[in-house]
Parts: sequence; C-alpha cells; structure tokens
Amino acid sequence: MQLNGSQIFVEVLCEQGVDTLFGYPGGAVLNLYDELYKNSDRITHVLTAHEQGAAHAADGYARATGRTGVVLATSGPGATNLVTGIATAYMDSVPMVAFTGNVTTAGIGRDSFQEAYIEGITMPITKHNFTVRRVEELADTMRSAFRIAQSGRKGPVLVDIPKDVTAAVCEFTPKKPEPIRTVTTFNAEQVKWAADLINAAQRPLVYFGGGVRSAASCQPLRDLLHKAEIPATYTLMAAGVVPYGDPMNIGMVGMHGCYTSNRAVADCDVLIAVGTRFSDRVALNPKTFAKNATIIQIDIDPSELGKNVEVDLSIVGDAAYVLNAMLPQIEEKKHPDWMKMIHEWQAQDYHPVSDPTRLMPHQVIGEVCNQCGPEAVYVTDVGQHQMWAAQYLRHAKSRGFITSGGLGTMGFGYGAAIGAQMALGRDQRVVMFTGDGSFHMNLNEACTAVSYELPIITVIFNNSVLGMVRQWQTTFYEKRYSQTDPHRKTDFVKLAEGFGLKGYRCTNLPEFQAAFADAMKQKGPTWIECIIDKDEKVLPMIPGGGDINDIIME
Repeated sequence: MQLNGSQIFVEVLCEQGVDTLFGYPGGAVLNLYDELYKNSDRITHVLTAHEQGAAHAADGYARATGRTGVVLATSGPGATNLVTGIATAYMDSVPMVAFTGNVTTAGIGRDSFQEAYIEGITMPITKHNFTVRRVEELADTMRSAFRIAQSGRKGPVLVDIPKDVTAAVCEFTPKKPEPIRTVTTFNAEQVKWAADLINAAQRPLVYFGGGVRSAASCQPLRDLLHKAEIPATYTLMAAGVVPYGDPMNIGMVGMHGCYTSNRAVADCDVLIAVGTRFSDRVALNPKTFAKNATIIQIDIDPSELGKNVEVDLSIVGDAAYVLNAMLPQIEEKKHPDWMKMIHEWQAQDYHPVSDPTRLMPHQVIGEVCNQCGPEAVYVTDVGQHQMWAAQYLRHAKSRGFITSGGLGTMGFGYGAAIGAQMALGRDQRVVMFTGDGSFHMNLNEACTAVSYELPIITVIFNNSVLGMVRQWQTTFYEKRYSQTDPHRKTDFVKLAEGFGLKGYRCTNLPEFQAAFADAMKQKGPTWIECIIDKDEKVLPMIPGGGDINDIIME
C-alpha cells in the first residue's frame, strides 16, 4: 500500500506494540503530529512541559515495565533538550527510542531555522543513531531502532527524520516485530569453573547490579543465593531485585552502602559479580576491591569484563541464562561461620535514632512504606534523598525502585514518575522522593501530572540547601559552603496550588502521617513538603578512593 512518511511512522509504532508516546510538538514534526491526532485511538500521546521531561518519562515508562520507552521532539532545541534524558538512559542501560524531527534534507547543513546535528550530538550517548534520508528507508530504520534498543545490553537509540521524509510517499509493507536477540549463549566450561569455585568457597558473596533487572529473569539469582546460602549485596541500580527482608540480602554496597556489605566484600574469598560494572561509587579503589577474593564476573556486555577491576574469571552472557546453567552444578550448602560473621557485622550497621522533636528522613520513608504496602513503585531524583530512599525503603518488587544511577541526573524524578504512572495505570501507587534542590530543576512537569490526573505523591525533603554537595563540603572542604545554600524562598504549598494540585507542609511525624494518608485519597497529584534539618547526613560514607577502613560512621 502507498503511505506517506507520517503514516508509516504511526504504522510501525503500532507494529512494534507502542501504546504510549511522550513528546512535544514543533514545526519539523507537524506532519507526524497530524497523523498521531488521526490515530489517537491507537497511540496515547503524553504532552510534557519540556522535552527533557518527556525523555525522562519515556525512561520511567521503560524502567517500570521493561518495554521500550518512546519520545518525540522537534528539530533544533527540541532535539537538544532530549540530550540529558538520552544520556541518563544510556548510562543505566534503559531501552528507549528517541525520534526527532529535522529540517528538510535540502536544508541540512545550511544553518536552517531550528537545525541541529542531533545525530552527531548524541553519538556518544546512544547505542546507535540514524538519520533517515529517504522515505523508503523509514520503516526498516524504525524497526532496527526498536530491535537495537532491546537487544543485548539495552539502551537508547535515536532516529532523526527530516520534515520532507514525513511527507513523501512510498510503498509500505507491514511486518511482524523481530524477536528480541537475547544473548542465550555462554561458555559452558567457564560456567563449570565458576560453579567449582563457588562450591569450594568458605566465604562466598554475590555482588549484583542493574544488569540482573534487565536480564531475562531475576529468579535464577535468588535461587542461587538460597541453594548455596550465599549472602548478596547490590548496587543502587539493583535495589529491589532481592526483596527487603530476604535473609540473604545484606544491603547496598559502596560509598553509601552499609557497613556489613562493604566489610563482606573485603573479607569474602569468592566474589560473584553479576550484571554490574564495578563503578567508582562501589569499587572506590579498584586495586584493593575484594583483594582477598577470587572474582567471577558475569555480564552481557564483554566490554565491561575486567574494565574497572581485574577479575579471575569472566563469563559473557545474559545473567539469567548463565545462572540457570550454573544452578544444577551448585551444591546445596550452608556457611554457618560466614553467616555468623555477617550477623555480627549487621549489629554494627548504622541505624538512625528517631528524634520526636524533628522530622527525620528514615521516619518519613518508613511511614510511606507503612501506608503504601509492598506493591508501590518508588521514584527518586538525585541527592541525599535518593540515598535515604535506597537505604530505608522496604523494597518488594524488582522494578519497584526507579532512579538515575550512572549519570546521577537531578530533575529526573518527576518525568520518570509520570512515565511509570502512565505505564502502570492510575490504580498503581507511584511515590516520588525528591529534595528541594533537585525538584527546582524540573518541577514544571507538575502541570503534566495535573493535566493527566496522575495520582503521583511527591515527597519533598526540604532542608533549604543542596544537601549532598554540602555534606561533601562539610567532610572534605572544612565547611566552606560554596554555593550550596541558595537562599530560596519557594513556598511549595502555594506553588502546588498554583499548578492546580494539593500541597501539604509537615514539620513532625504526626503531621506527615496525616498528610500522606490524605494524599493517598486524592485522585490527582499531590506534594508533601517535609521540613528537615540541613545537617541531616547520609551515612555511612566512604571517601573517594577509600576502602572499608575509611567508612565514616558517626
């Protein structure tokens, strides 16, 4: 059949199973938007306040579901406004396809109005990107983009479409989506070697990251832990993969991890690293990380193997397939002496003490968990509140914690919460934690939450400072607080009302309990401002380049 480029665009989206699209219109994509208008019964378009918010929303949609998030923006500034969102998805291996409009093919390279070389700009932060020069190439290019985004190590792909391509006509042939190319192969001899090392270990430890969440299944990892009684620690990106309360879950590792996890890494004799890259927030000193252990690394991306920390055995493959093959070769075993050591260290973990005279982060987060139950999905911005959430949330779902780990993008949260809520439906509870610093960056997306009546509850930890940076200045810069006290006078309750949503302000736990209970009853979005002490710290903290002996415990 003969279709124009805009019609092909919509048909391929539907062919790929896309039901929700986040974006912002503009001149270069008007043909596409006209076709989306005609097909609004097939694809829901979510109009955000800013293209960055749209990119984060597509990201949140993908993280909440495992499906590919899709975002659309116009040329020039519309396209460049996507860059931070694309880079955020790239660093955390999130499947996303970003479509941008561009000037006509004849106008490319002539400094046309709203022209930007977005293919070149995004080359370092995408798995692949394309510029479609002929309408005959559009359908297959889009199909390739979706396939690449989901295949192997997942990530964002960009497709740039000049305006004349959206109007040109060609023959279109529908196709069924290609199956995702999951990496099912692995080296069986290496898997046996790994199993032998684990069976012989006296103090084994699993250290896993976000790659487990992206794998075909998280269950093989959980089965390994319980079959061989192996304690497990995790990175920020993997919170929730092993449920809170699981006896093998000993907590987060790294700079803002717990004492037990960091001590276990230092003292284990076999470390099984699964779907993780030994980032600088975990392996602060790569030369001494797990220095007493034989290290096994399992990752779908061969470029990550041994990149940051030297390992003794590396296995390329999807974590689920590798661990499934390994499980029959793993002996059922107990490690009583090792677990006794773990329990002794757990008694030394930092546990905040409640103060009835002020509102404290762990009290707030604990109350949210009490009222929301185990099925809630939690989203964060970046900063102290993010670490408090990672430390104190009682995670029960593998996709129940959505945060920007690799890029650490302040302003990520509200857009991501919108994407998650759109993906999961209004009956699913989504709670967003933010700080006053992060929230100021993209709080304009409140208008999006209001327009679509999304019941997102936003908890704002307001200490009137840029808390995480200020904490570093306290510890390492002799309290020289350079530009971390912005002296803002924002009234979040009045601002909420201006956006058309309900706002609350709390200074103690009873006020927060009542406010959150009322927010749970609202049909639309709400904000709850929590006034906290500016000297409230994230503990423990390990100085950069340090090791277990450098953990700061106060």
